[in-house]
Amino acid sequence: MSEDEEEENGGENSREEQEEQEEAFVALIEHRTKEVEHLKQRISYYKSQLDEAEKRLQDSQSKLAHLRGRDKAVSSRSSPANGTKNVKVERRSISPVRVDEDPSRSQPQSRTELVIPAVNPKISQPIKSTWSGMRDPVGSSAQGSPASHPNSVVKGEKSYRNSRDTEVVDVQDRGTKRKFEQKEHKELIPLVQSSSSPCTIRCHTSNHISSQHKRKLRSLSLCPVNDQLFVTSALDGMVSLWQLQSRGSGASLLSTSDCVSPKQRRWPEDIAWHPQGNSLFCAYTADRGDSQISVLNLNKTQGRARVTFLDGKPHVKGIINSIIFLPWENASFVTGGSDHAVILWSERDAENSWMPKALHRNMHSSAVMGVAGMQQKQIVLSAGADKRIIGFDAGAGRADFKHQIDSKCMSVLPNPCDFNLFMVQTGTPGRQLRLFDIRLRQTEIHGFGWKQESSESQSALINQAWSPDGLYITSGSADPVIHLFDIRYNAHKPSQSLKAHQKRVFKAVWHYSYPLLISISSDLNIGLHKI
Repeated sequence: MSEDEEEENGGENSREEQEEQEEAFVALIEHRTKEVEHLKQRISYYKSQLDEAEKRLQDSQSKLAHLRGRDKAVSSRSSPANGTKNVKVERRSISPVRVDEDPSRSQPQSRTELVIPAVNPKISQPIKSTWSGMRDPVGSSAQGSPASHPNSVVKGEKSYRNSRDTEVVDVQDRGTKRKFEQKEHKELIPLVQSSSSPCTIRCHTSNHISSQHKRKLRSLSLCPVNDQLFVTSALDGMVSLWQLQSRGSGASLLSTSDCVSPKQRRWPEDIAWHPQGNSLFCAYTADRGDSQISVLNLNKTQGRARVTFLDGKPHVKGIINSIIFLPWENASFVTGGSDHAVILWSERDAENSWMPKALHRNMHSSAVMGVAGMQQKQIVLSAGADKRIIGFDAGAGRADFKHQIDSKCMSVLPNPCDFNLFMVQTGTPGRQLRLFDIRLRQTEIHGFGWKQESSESQSALINQAWSPDGLYITSGSADPVIHLFDIRYNAHKPSQSLKAHQKRVFKAVWHYSYPLLISISSDLNIGLHKI
């Protein structure tokens, strides 16, 4: 080859390299243009949120000033007018809260008793949730995963501990005192599918402890008032109370109680904490006249019955698949069963006295697999194996909406922050999880899922959980992994998957005070995963 030919070939190669570089820069500019636009949208969103928060703050300050001025003007002999309520608003502490003030019941009496350990309550100062703002998809898309930033781990842990933004309101009315949660509504639906890249979560350590159950685990639930406690149940009929140690590095078994049903000797199909955290409610079956609901009183001392069974038997046949307390002022819970029925249980004055009432029995044509209550309205959601999702207005006594989808439904789970958002688990591989806006009735706003390696069948025993900030969903799997989904991610696959156990994972829940995931598996272990 002559020198002229070599020079010509060199020039062509140089032009090709230049074109490739230009194409790369064009693609990079397009990506960063989208990134800038997304950042501007986020800034606009948080500016509006800041304006609303400032208005609420000013309103509260003016009300306080008005109240103090009125107190100075009114003599000490004045009293509230008839029909009014004395309302005391205080911020819930994220520290463990005493459930039973009787000092004689402050410690577990024996391994056969379930007694909540008393912890001196502390009232913390009002804190603002920063957990959701910490894990921003923009930061992920621009700079990669949090693992590339050493300081992000510390910041993430600090912000996670401040994630509970709730208030406890004590209402004194006619001498009675009740407590109920008022959560702050946050608009998360505009963020759904807003990012082309997920924000990943780094799992630092995983610790596995033996569940000490003799058969496969079935349920896992965190105490709503004491962040040190959680319970597990299994096919052996035992319900175990656990206490976290060293901020989630370990857990110790406090006590275990036999909760099998009296006739069929059935294990609890599902469990739910009472909102006050002093008792657990277990659901069973309606076959052969067996008891359907049990109450496990965690503060009973030795010699008194800790497990009692309710007299009501409103379900007519089959398994009671789901039980959950409703997020309303008056204590009540709802159950859904294989007899197609959704039953509302309301508390009476007498101890362990609950009145069941059928909300509906014929709106589903197959088993009701999941039930839940919405926060802002008295709407009871039910999801069935007949592929139907029903929102029932408990106040009006009629269906608010009915929706038919393309796959059987196995559970329903409202978002903890956006009161219009809820998730339904379906039987479609690759699209097991669907997000819905209750205001749009029959419109699915996002769907995602996972591929199973070990099995194609979809199990109703695989359950999901929302993160405290409402931006992430964890799901168990027929495989030994925990799938994590970022609702801001516009893909239909998990944002990441964590190798968690040796066998299938039934459930993984987010702790509301610690940067911690707690999981249960058919390998009979409990997983504690620090994130």
